[in-house]
Amino acid sequence: MELIKQNFQSKVIRSFLVIILGSIALAISAKIKIPFYPVPMTMQTFVVLFLGLGFGYKIGILTVSLYLLEGIIGLPVFSNSPERGIGIAYFTGPTMGYLIGFLSACYFASHIKQKDNLIKVFIKLLLAVSTIYLLGVLWLGTLIGWDKPILSLGVKPFLLAELFKIILLSLLFKKIIKLKKII
Repeated sequence: MELIKQNFQSKVIRSFLVIILGSIALAISAKIKIPFYPVPMTMQTFVVLFLGLGFGYKIGILTVSLYLLEGIIGLPVFSNSPERGIGIAYFTGPTMGYLIGFLSACYFASHIKQKDNLIKVFIKLLLAVSTIYLLGVLWLGTLIGWDKPILSLGVKPFLLAELFKIILLSLLFKKIIKLKKII
């Protein structure tokens, strides 16, 4: 019984460590950016998909949630913070839909299985990242107006970079998915 208790405690500690380190990775990936307006291009989508793929939806969503909470309470973890604001004021700006989309993308990426072939992995990752853009565009259009070129502002500039990230994750997925074993 003591061994089971120690194993459980060890698993909880490893999970917390992954969540904290994942949140730090998201914050760092937010700062690796190419400035676009109103939405910057960052490496966050890569990290979000990596978290879902590597650690499953529970750890992935907890990690993304911690990251979002850190930003909402005012830590400068978001892409253009503190330059363009912090906290809830920044969170509810043009990127809010994309940030919320991180949760759904992480969830969908977690449904990739070790036995999936490369094409299936690519398609699942493409669908996962599409949820980020769907929620992002819906919020961006609501915020700045549907009469603006929403797709030109919030999707088109990012397509090539997203394709590259998805291809890279697809090629590495067999190695990434093995990370689930550490938890």
